[in-house]
Amino acid sequence: MSRPASPPKPDSPDKRLDRIRVVLSRPRHPGNIGAAARAVKTMGLSRLALVAPENFPHPKAFARSAGAEDILDGVEIFTSLDEALNGAIFTLAISARCRNLGPEALTANDAADEAISIAESGDVALVFGNETSGLSNEDARRCQRIVHIPANPDYSSLNLGAAVQVLCYELRCTAFRNIPKGEEKAKTAASLIAPDEDIERFYAHLESVMTMTGFLDPARPGRLMPKLRRLFSRVRVERDEINILRGILDAVEKKIGR
Repeated sequence: MSRPASPPKPDSPDKRLDRIRVVLSRPRHPGNIGAAARAVKTMGLSRLALVAPENFPHPKAFARSAGAEDILDGVEIFTSLDEALNGAIFTLAISARCRNLGPEALTANDAADEAISIAESGDVALVFGNETSGLSNEDARRCQRIVHIPANPDYSSLNLGAAVQVLCYELRCTAFRNIPKGEEKAKTAASLIAPDEDIERFYAHLESVMTMTGFLDPARPGRLMPKLRRLFSRVRVERDEINILRGILDAVEKKIGR
């Protein structure tokens, strides 16, 4: 009689950190890009992505990287945040501003706990805004969580490179503190988390069907879609669940003859 197969060992902390990408949205100063690369490498991460950088590549970026030239050499550059988040199953927007409507807010420490846990299943993206205006409301709403760095309320502004360093530090501490036990149950195919692009296609499909049924007036959309995004961002939606939801939307479309 053959023995039952042992469940696969959970990934090492280093492998989880390898699945986390740091995304700088529209950075203006090349020196801050270099500082971010240094922060990434110092804490054992390896992936840095830029969305529409104002001035990169640039000698100042390599000078400020202080030995993290390999991170800059491997930088991925995108024209939009959608492209930079492609393939991620969990996305976090780093922001110092309180927002009345948007994803659930977490502290940097709590965000690291959730990010490292989810990195067992797939890619995680941390999104930082630029040095002047931070992240737009639209970009923040594209993410599933808002992350705040607890700081002096009278002077809470952090340099971009410093903010990246704080988050990467929290991720490393969490990765090496919370190593899952070997007897953790194996992930089944049904438990795979839906990637960002699948969730975005669902939102587009949902908006289309609500418009067809008259539930949503495109001329006066109000805050309906941001509120629905916030609702679904509270949970880690699985691929099978997205397929079920889109199947329901398909059935509605057929019923109304569209």
